[in-house]
Amino acid sequence: MNLILSPLNLSKAKAWGAHAVTSSGVILALLALLALVDNKPQACLLWLGAALLVDGLDGTLARKFDVKAVLPHFDGSTLDLVIDYLTYVFIPAIFIYRYVPLPLHTELLAVGVILVSSLFCFCNVNMKSKDNYFVGFPAAWNVVAVYFFVLDLHPWVSFVTVLVLAALTLTRMKFLHPFRVRQFMPLNIAVTFIWMLSSALLILQHPVDQPWLLGLWFAASAYFVGVCVWRTAMEWFH
Repeated sequence: MNLILSPLNLSKAKAWGAHAVTSSGVILALLALLALVDNKPQACLLWLGAALLVDGLDGTLARKFDVKAVLPHFDGSTLDLVIDYLTYVFIPAIFIYRYVPLPLHTELLAVGVILVSSLFCFCNVNMKSKDNYFVGFPAAWNVVAVYFFVLDLHPWVSFVTVLVLAALTLTRMKFLHPFRVRQFMPLNIAVTFIWMLSSALLILQHPVDQPWLLGLWFAASAYFVGVCVWRTAMEWFH
């Protein structure tokens, strides 16, 4: 009993618990993929949304329980990146290929651009700035898929958006990480949850969009865009 309750074993249990939370993302990825196979686009996006929430919280747990020091032989960062590529890139790319109207004969090109450009993002050792902003577009194609699904854009608009975002992966533009950036963190997290909740409701109600809900969604979106432009501009003028 003393062995089980020893501080070292308790620390290891907490660290493995944090990794277990991260690992649950692969089950959510499986459920999203099965929904995609079963022709349930709304369910697919909701499962990807659940994976996004898990990814936002697991890092906080990992840092709180100091998993790198407690379990030095198990690389939680690699675990996170493997699952993130599935839920942020691979499954959303298939979703876009299947459910987002794109110009004729550009579908495979668009998906290929998404998959390849995201590899650079995931392998970039300078992915984050010193103040924890993403440097370049962080391959958040799960988020992009939500916008494409809800807004039902013209095929050429969607295609050009894919190309522009993929190109931004190679830039120094800053993108907000709401759970890591300390400046305005409470507001960032609050707006993130507003965006996620409004996104879930819009997905569930699709194709019927309530104006007040769209307004809330756009307001949250405008906040993220504004923060990204502001943080990027800070480097231009300093």
